Amino acid sequence: MDDSLDALIGGNLVVLLFAAFVILCIVLGVRIVPQSEKHVIERFGRLRAVLGPGINFIVPFLDKVAHRISILERQLPNASQDAITADNVLVQVETSVFYRIIEPEKTVYRIRDVDAAIATTVTGIVRAEIGKMELDEVQSNRAQLIATIKASVADAVDDWGIEVTRAEILDVNLDTATREAMLQQLNAERARRAAVTEAEGRKRAVELAADAELYAAEQEAKARRITAEAEAYATQIVAQALAENGIEAAQYQVALKQVEALTAVGQGPGKQTIILPAQAMDAFADAFKMLKGRG
Repeated sequence: MDDSLDALIGGNLVVLLFAAFVILCIVLGVRIVPQSEKHVIERFGRLRAVLGPGINFIVPFLDKVAHRISILERQLPNASQDAITADNVLVQVETSVFYRIIEPEKTVYRIRDVDAAIATTVTGIVRAEIGKMELDEVQSNRAQLIATIKASVADAVDDWGIEVTRAEILDVNLDTATREAMLQQLNAERARRAAVTEAEGRKRAVELAADAELYAAEQEAKARRITAEAEAYATQIVAQALAENGIEAAQYQVALKQVEALTAVGQGPGKQTIILPAQAMDAFADAFKMLKGRG
């Protein structure tokens, strides 16, 4: 009886141990990788595979997860470095770089400190690129400078399995002496522009005044021409009347002018009482007589 019990217990123990071994193999052989990570698998110290997000299977006891690498975008701490421009101006440049690891097998086996390596690379590239430009170009072509720095950094870290997503120049600071000199230059430039604007305004005013005088002269000449043409036309009509009617037409015109002159004198306030010359009545009589004769 005791032998049977011992045999039963021994058989169950073997089954239990085997079941435990199977469960352990399943636990060690199945790897669930989060979406934001990649796992580097080594076998006997050598690279075996890189596991992507989801369920993955490895060989228990032979393969192990050596590195868990986040593939999320990272930001280097803002760094400030000194640089000298092409016109020998010392500037302090503050930069910021964003990157992500896309090939973990390169990153873990080719570089030890990723952040420090990228920061050193950025510092060297920023100094080299700013050294090619003058201060005014650094200030005005910042977008082009950022694009150049990003491309250079991306080429430098490509062998590390890293992608540079953004590179920014946050600020370009100058020393106090340079800043004061630039401020004086800016004020001088503003004064020069104001003087140029004022001179151009005076020049434009003179041009407009000359144009106005020319226009007035042209209009006056045009008016004189029209008046001369009207007088010439009137003279032609009078000459034609004289040719057709003789001296009577001339007397009629003279009498009509006298009447018009007297009428003009009598118009206006304070002129209700006027003194007529002795020939005024004769002028009216001659005018009516000639009108009657013309009728």
